[in-house]
Amino acid sequence: MDNTPQALKDLSLLDPDIVFLNHGSFGATPRPVFDVYQEWQRRLEGQPVQFIGRDLTDHFLQARSVLGDYLNVPAADLAFIPNATTGINIVVRSLPLKPGDEILTTDHEYGACLNALAFVCRETGATVVQRSIPLPAASQEEIVDHLWQGVTPCTRLIYLSHITSATALCLPVDVICQRAREHGIMTLVDGAHAPGQVPLNLSEMGPDFYTGNCHKWLSAPKGSAFLYVRPEHQLVIEPLVVSWGWGDESTLDFGSPFLNCLQWGGTLDASAYLSVPAAIQFQQERDWPVVRERCHNLVREAVYRVSDLTGLPPLYADGDGLYHQMATMPLPPGTDLPALKTQLYDDYRIEIPTVDWQNHPFIRISIQGYNSAGDVDALVSALHTLLS
Repeated sequence: MDNTPQALKDLSLLDPDIVFLNHGSFGATPRPVFDVYQEWQRRLEGQPVQFIGRDLTDHFLQARSVLGDYLNVPAADLAFIPNATTGINIVVRSLPLKPGDEILTTDHEYGACLNALAFVCRETGATVVQRSIPLPAASQEEIVDHLWQGVTPCTRLIYLSHITSATALCLPVDVICQRAREHGIMTLVDGAHAPGQVPLNLSEMGPDFYTGNCHKWLSAPKGSAFLYVRPEHQLVIEPLVVSWGWGDESTLDFGSPFLNCLQWGGTLDASAYLSVPAAIQFQQERDWPVVRERCHNLVREAVYRVSDLTGLPPLYADGDGLYHQMATMPLPPGTDLPALKTQLYDDYRIEIPTVDWQNHPFIRISIQGYNSAGDVDALVSALHTLLS
């Protein structure tokens, strides 16, 4: 099938008058996947009792099986959840942490998830240790070395993003997970931006826990995500909402106590979850590795053009896999970020986020298959005017 930017833009539901460079925030579902989503909703509404009360277990199994093949893990080790933040909360609120225990993380992590860590530490007496990862980053090896200097005999969990939100940095989670396992330290990976943007093989990566959004770069409908838990940890996991799937007397049968307690929290519209196979199929039919490479090349071009414009060096070494379809670019000190974002949208119809990270101003670009070189041109031209 045609995977050119124009063909993919024609299948997009996005406003054609907007230069949309913010796929990383919430994703954007293509029309063929959205049609499947609406069909699931119609099936649900046609016979809600039959759909939810009798058929949903099988529908979940089929969808998780497709997702499991995509991630290279058994479907039995995956639970559908609404977003990655929920996945982080489920894991950290389930672990038997105690005073003196440490959770090691970086200074690039997502604020909502850091809040979850802080909440759990307040309740348990554990401590969050944030390790600085300096930018520009020279290599993945340098990142591992910086992080590992924060490991102590009290480190119980390493929590980190696969691809960070604020800085779009792709962390070497494979190496970190393997090294942590050798030292008896659990790993929790926040893959909010990873599915659909980078190839995933969770069996090879070997995290103890991995949560990822399907509604961002995989472009499934909003509210579709997953939590992967290694089998030896599944009995530790507790639901955020206790319902009919909890306990030894549960009559639900999603396949295991782990799935029973997470997949049923009361009445829900599972249509977004059940549409994930359609999103996977959409990308597979369009040779998505080629699309991802084209997107990365456009991002790389944007990084260097904005760097030339501002005179500020890029945040990443080139050619080391430190960024993919998303990049964060430094702006001149003192840039009024709210004003810049407003002007870009109101005057140039460009949807793109600005970022205040470590008290420095940045702008973050996301390039998906529907974006063209003309979109990058529009951004660079607008910044040339506004920053001068």
